[in-house]
Amino acid sequence: MIEPGMILNERYKLIKTLGEGGMANVYLAHDLILDRDVAVKVLRLDLQNDPDTVRRFQREAMATSELVHPNIVSIYDVGESHGQQFLVMEYVKGSDLKHYIVEHFPIPYQRVVDMMEEILSAVQTAHDHNIIHRDLKPQNILIDANGHAKITDFGIAVALSENSMTMTNSLLGSVHYLSPEQARGSMPTRQSDIYALGIILFEMLTGSVPFEGDSAVSIALKHFQEEVPSVRAFDPHIPQALENVVFKATAKNPANRYTSAEAMASDLKTALSPTRAHEAKYVIPKDDLDETRIVPIVPNGPTSPNNHNGHADEPAKQPVSENRPKKKRRRWVMMAIGAFVVLLLLIGMGVVIANQKSDVNVPDLRGMTTAQAKTALKSARLKIGKYRYAYSTKIDKGLVIDSDPKRQVSVKELSSVNLIVSRGQPRFRLDDYIGQDYSDVKADLQKRGVTVKEKQIKTNEASAGKILSQSIKAGTKVIASKTTITFGVAEPVKVNKENTTFALRDLTGYTEKSLRDYANEVGVKIVISQSYSDSVDTGMVISQNPAAGTQVQSGATVNVTISQGPDPNEVKTVSRTISIPYQAPSASSSTSASASSSGVTPNGIQVFIGDKTHNINTINKTFNITADDQVTITLQVSKKYPGSYRIVRDGTVIAQEDNITQ
Repeated sequence: MIEPGMILNERYKLIKTLGEGGMANVYLAHDLILDRDVAVKVLRLDLQNDPDTVRRFQREAMATSELVHPNIVSIYDVGESHGQQFLVMEYVKGSDLKHYIVEHFPIPYQRVVDMMEEILSAVQTAHDHNIIHRDLKPQNILIDANGHAKITDFGIAVALSENSMTMTNSLLGSVHYLSPEQARGSMPTRQSDIYALGIILFEMLTGSVPFEGDSAVSIALKHFQEEVPSVRAFDPHIPQALENVVFKATAKNPANRYTSAEAMASDLKTALSPTRAHEAKYVIPKDDLDETRIVPIVPNGPTSPNNHNGHADEPAKQPVSENRPKKKRRRWVMMAIGAFVVLLLLIGMGVVIANQKSDVNVPDLRGMTTAQAKTALKSARLKIGKYRYAYSTKIDKGLVIDSDPKRQVSVKELSSVNLIVSRGQPRFRLDDYIGQDYSDVKADLQKRGVTVKEKQIKTNEASAGKILSQSIKAGTKVIASKTTITFGVAEPVKVNKENTTFALRDLTGYTEKSLRDYANEVGVKIVISQSYSDSVDTGMVISQNPAAGTQVQSGATVNVTISQGPDPNEVKTVSRTISIPYQAPSASSSTSASASSSGVTPNGIQVFIGDKTHNINTINKTFNITADDQVTITLQVSKKYPGSYRIVRDGTVIAQEDNITQ
C-alpha cells in the first residue's frame, strides 16, 4: 500500500498527502536523484485492477508529457511500484483556482482576464496536440505562489473519462462545468472544453457556478435546458463585452461557441477596452436551445424500402383518400419509430442496471475495534481488506485510525476496505546523556514531549551544567508524553575561599550555556526567568539583577531574564493613509444619470480591511469621490493577526498591502 515515507522506484520519497479524490491520491514527494520536490499521483486501489484503465492511464499520461507550456503542470515520469500505477508531476506550491476564488473574491476584472488568458493559452496548446481535457474545472487549475495559473490532470481526465462518469463523488465535482453535449452522453470535443472555460469565467466574475441542484442529474439537465444567467445581473459594473464572452463560450449548440480557445482569448483580450464600452448584448441564436434531434430509422420497419411483406395483399396502386393525408400517416409512422427506439433504450438500460453494482459510501470506522469495523463494513455491503499497523498519539492500541478508501468515499458494493490499526503511542529509546550539556538535552527531550526535571549536584569535578546522572537508564524504551526524567546536574562549589569582592560582568546577550560557564568561573548562582521581547533574540539575556558593574562576593545570586522573542498576542495599532486618484469616465459616459449635481460622474470606492477584528473579504466602508482624495484606515495587528487592506475603485483594485505587523 502506498503511504508517506515510502520510496517509489528507489527515487521518489513520499513526504505527505496533498489530496485524495475519487480516482487518485496525490502526495508531495522528493526526487532523490534531481533533489527537487515533485507531486506524485497514484491511481486508486479499486482502479488498479482494471487493465483498460491502467493502459489508458499510461498512454495518455505519456502523451500529456509532450505538452510543454508554462501554464500546464509538467509530467516528469510514469511508473509502477508495488503493483500500483503512478505518475510524477511538477509540484506547484499554492492553492487551486476554487480556493483562490473563495479567498480573493471579488477579483478585479483585469486580473480575471489575465488569468483566463493564461488558461486559454494552455488549453489551445493541448488542443493543438489533439488532447481534449474533458474535465476542466477550478479544482484542476492550480495557482502558484506568483499568481500564475497551471492546468493539471490532462492525462488523468482522458484516461479515466469512462470511470469518472460512474463515480458519484467525481461527477458531482465536475457536473457544474459539464457541456450540454456531454450531459446527453455525446463524446466531448474542443468545444466542450470551451463551454467549461465559459463556466469557469462565470464563476470568477460572480463567485458561484450558474447552475445548482439536489443531484448531479438535475444540474446536468439545467446545462442543456436553461440559459446561463447574466453576470451583469449579479454585478452591473461588469462590462457588457465581458459578459458577451461568457454567453458565447457557453452557447448550448457547440457550433455557436468560439471555434477555438485562441479565438476566445482574442475576444477576451479586448473585453475591457474603452472601444467596446457600449457593445450590444450578445444575442443567442434561435437554434441554440432547440437543436435539431435526429430520430434513427429502424431497419425493416414500416417505412423501410426492404419491407415487402407488410401490405402484400393490398393493390399495388390503391388511391389515397383525401381525408387521410400523407402528413397524418407520416406522423403515425414517426411516433411508432420513436416508441420502438424508446423501448430498445429502456431494455438496454435495464440490462446495464441489472449487471451493475450499486455505489455505497465507506462508513466512518475511526475509533472502532477491528471486530466492530468488520460488522460496520458488512452492514454497508463492503468487505474487510488488509490490516496495516501504525503508531498514533491519539488512538489507543488496537483501535482503527483510518480506512483506505477513506470515510464517505463512494465505492462499488462488495469492494474491499483496508484498515489502519493503532499500535498505540510511539516509543523511543533513551540515550546515555551523562557528560552532555543539560540545556541541550533538555531542549531535545522537551521537543519530543518528555517532561524534564533538574536536580543540582554541587561539585567541582565537572563543568557547570553537565549531566552527572539520569533517573531512567540508557536503552529504555519510553512513551514521550508519559515519561518524566530527572537529571543530576553539576553546580560548582564556591571557588573563592576568601569571599573576595568583584565587579559583576554585563551578561546582556548571553545564552543559558554562557551563563553557566560564567557562574562556574566566578562562583555565583544564576536564577533564570523568561519574558517576551521585541528587541532581543530568543534565548538571549534581556536584563540582570544586580546590574553590571555591581560589587558582589562569590556565592551571590544573580537573577537574569532571557528573551522568549516577540509576544505573538501583543496587539498594536497601525494607521495607513492611502491616496485615491479620481479617474474620469470616458466622454461618452460622462453625461449619464449617475453624475453629481456638479456634472461630474463620481467614482465608487470600496475599502476592505483585515486585522484581528475585521475580515478582508467584507466591505468596511463605501463612498464616492469626484476628485483626488485619500482615506485613513486604522488596524489592530500582531504577529498572530497581521493586517491588510484593499482599495477598489469602480470594481478595480488600485491599492493593497498585506502582512502588516507594524
